[in-house]
Amino acid sequence: MLKTQGLTLHYGGSQILYGIDMEARAGEVTCIMGTNGVGKTSLLKAIAGTKIRSGGEITLDGAPVGKVAPQEMAKRGLGYVPQGRMIFPLLTVQENMETAFACLPRSEHFIPDEIYELFPILKEFLHRRGGDLSGGQQQQLAIARAMLMKPKVLLLDEPTEGIQPNIIQQIGRVISYLREKGDMAIILVEQYFDFAHDLGDRFYVLKRGAVAMEGTKQSLTRESLREVVSV
Repeated sequence: MLKTQGLTLHYGGSQILYGIDMEARAGEVTCIMGTNGVGKTSLLKAIAGTKIRSGGEITLDGAPVGKVAPQEMAKRGLGYVPQGRMIFPLLTVQENMETAFACLPRSEHFIPDEIYELFPILKEFLHRRGGDLSGGQQQQLAIARAMLMKPKVLLLDEPTEGIQPNIIQQIGRVISYLREKGDMAIILVEQYFDFAHDLGDRFYVLKRGAVAMEGTKQSLTRESLREVVSV
């Protein structure tokens, strides 16, 4: 569903990513792992278009993607839940979700029951301002907003960061549900090893902006993966 070839990224005079080749398939969770500062978030930003890649190619659902703005990537089928969630604090929960309508035809400008079934708290807090929610509730809102765009590829950057354990479990169930539907590729950046390993089907470990290890859950032992991630 999504493929990068030779993707590079510079910030100013510094090179951050070095020739990243990766693929994410529909019906799978692809995990990007590694210690802090190795380029995981930068890779998601380069894919989402919030940082313009220096070189390399991105293919989305079989079509090459130029160096386009994030809004264009969203219209082409890419949903992005960034680190920090980036909800609108002064908008209500309903208004935050409705911002996703900008990428949808008018006939789809409604919030399906599926969203409330997966995130019951959002229905309860529909008219509460986003800034008044807890961190875990904001994370649920951010994921719901991305889901409303009906993405072909969903990028999740550290969805468990600062979240209480019961919400982490709920987010894990939602990711499993989306994978099992089979029509979406999920790319997960995650420091919480057990969460990532339990959900992941395919793994890419970054070191110093390059892929140091890659493989499927079947081809990589848990111990070898944990060892390279923790170094």
